[in-house]
Amino acid sequence: MTPLSNPAAGLAVLAADQKSQDVTDWAARIGWVVGLLLVIGLVYWLMREGWKWRGTLQGDLPELPQAPAEPGEPILTMTGRYHGSTTAGQWLDRIVARGLGTRSRVELTLTDEGVNVVRPGAQDFFIPADSVRGARLDKGIAGKVLAEGGLLIITWRLGDREIDSGFRSDHAAEHAAWVDALAVKNTEHNQEGAR
Repeated sequence: MTPLSNPAAGLAVLAADQKSQDVTDWAARIGWVVGLLLVIGLVYWLMREGWKWRGTLQGDLPELPQAPAEPGEPILTMTGRYHGSTTAGQWLDRIVARGLGTRSRVELTLTDEGVNVVRPGAQDFFIPADSVRGARLDKGIAGKVLAEGGLLIITWRLGDREIDSGFRSDHAAEHAAWVDALAVKNTEHNQEGAR
C-alpha cells in the first residue's frame, strides 16, 4: 500500500519527517541584551558628561539675581513651563550654568521692579527691570519647538551676557499681553536712562 492510496499513512509519514523548532540559544540572547544595555548606559553617561562640561564652560556666568524684599504690586502673572535659556539670538546655544538649563513649572510675576521667576523644584531667579532688553513670541528654544508664537521669549542681561529665556503659559493667549507689557517697561527704562 502506497502513501497516496492511504491518506492516513501519508500524514503519518509527513509528521515523522517534520522537526520541531530549534531551542533558543539563551546565552547568545542574554549577551545581546547585556551589550545593548551597556551601549545605552554609555550614551547616557556621555550625555551627562557633556551637560556637566557645558556647565563648566559657562562657569563665568554671575549668580542669578534674587527677588527684592519688596517687589511691588503685580502687573501681570502667568503660570506655565520654563523651557530653558540660551545665548541671546542663538536659539540652540543652551545655557546650563546656575540651573538655567533645568526645565520646570514656572510662575512669572511682572512688577515695576522686574520679572520674578518662581520655579518649584529648581532655582528661582529675578530679572530686574533695567536688565530686560525685550520680549517676543517665537516658535523654539534649545530642545523645544512649538507652533509659531508658542513661546514667550524674554531677552535680558546677566552680567556681560544677553540671555533669551523661554516660557510657555498654560493659556497661550497671555503671551501677547506679556510682550506688550515688557515692551512698555523696556521703553520706560530706556527713556529714564537717556535723561
